[in-house]
Amino acid sequence: MLAKGGLVMVPLLVCSVLSLTVIIERAAYWWNRRDSAPVERALRMAEHAKFDEAAELLGSLRGPAARVVAAGLQHRGAAPTKAMEMAAQEEMGQMRRYLPLLDTVITLSPLLGLLGTVTGMIAAFGVLSSSGLNQPTAITGGVAEALIATAAGLGIAIVTLVPYNYFSSKADRAGEAMEECATRLELALTEHEIP
Repeated sequence: MLAKGGLVMVPLLVCSVLSLTVIIERAAYWWNRRDSAPVERALRMAEHAKFDEAAELLGSLRGPAARVVAAGLQHRGAAPTKAMEMAAQEEMGQMRRYLPLLDTVITLSPLLGLLGTVTGMIAAFGVLSSSGLNQPTAITGGVAEALIATAAGLGIAIVTLVPYNYFSSKADRAGEAMEECATRLELALTEHEIP
């Protein structure tokens, strides 16, 4: 199928491999950061002025909200808000990592498929102009090349679009959760007036 699709199939194959790699990496990233119960417990501890216990609970967690709250607890005497903002920016960068690559694959794959369509049709019409209708198999071969490249480009884009939207919405929801947790911690720190 790669050979029948023409030269455009090589960059399409690269796009599909990149897409699959990023999807697997992002799925593993989110799988390792799925438990939010300890963050809730730590915030309840902070609301009862048990800041050291809350920081200890969050110390080994890898979730975005856990890291933001842990940064606020570590810097509660100096500038917890700034520490949480910096941690949140870093976490947002990690959550959105490689998503622009998926977006590029979604945009580029159909265009490469269309390029394959154009080159296949050029080949088919080239055969038609040089030999007339004497070689119908050569003409249909060019059309087949065009259709294979188009189908491959659209298939890669469609298969990539669903995980891209899922990971983007997951990052948005995690960002909202980080903001909510940071606000709750700020309120707890203000209420207990940590120096």
